[in-house]
Amino acid sequence: MIKAMAAYVRVVDAVNYRIGRMMMWGLFVMMGILLWSSISKTFFLPSLWTLEMAQFAMVTYYIMGGPYSIQLGSNVRMDLFYHNWSPRRKAWFDAFTVLLLILYLGVLFYGGLGSTAYSIGYWGTEPVAYFTGLLTGSEEIGRLERSSTAWRPYIWPIKAIMVLGFFLMLLQAVSEFFKDIARINGQEIGVRRA
Repeated sequence: MIKAMAAYVRVVDAVNYRIGRMMMWGLFVMMGILLWSSISKTFFLPSLWTLEMAQFAMVTYYIMGGPYSIQLGSNVRMDLFYHNWSPRRKAWFDAFTVLLLILYLGVLFYGGLGSTAYSIGYWGTEPVAYFTGLLTGSEEIGRLERSSTAWRPYIWPIKAIMVLGFFLMLLQAVSEFFKDIARINGQEIGVRRA
């Protein structure tokens, strides 16, 4: 069982590490968009797309960097008692709290699937069945949702990125749960990178 958990942790951690390192450059993308926004408003006609594109870039940066943040333990935690606990007690507490995180991310993922399905024209209540139908060819894409701003971009790409980010965070939370279970048993799987 530990070998299977270690293999899962190794694969998920490697994928999320690479994506997280790549997302670190997303900050420069957003800065470039906002710089162009300032230049175009000062010297040219203001660009309609810059503010909303900067928001989309920030969402991508934040959501896709989330699994990497979880992996590094960079999340904020209230440390009134935690620092005095033994490693085994910390692992028990972390295992319990990560189960709550998994539940929360599962709800976000399911809600994100429904919102993404809506943005590509599905009006029903079963988004998982709809996406399965899209893969098998029994469903079709309907009228695509657009933003109500002057630029009017399609909304489904950013919603799809959010769903992917929630899914990767869910996988990373399960990885952290496996690491906590191993620590409770006196073993160590996965390597924390700095």
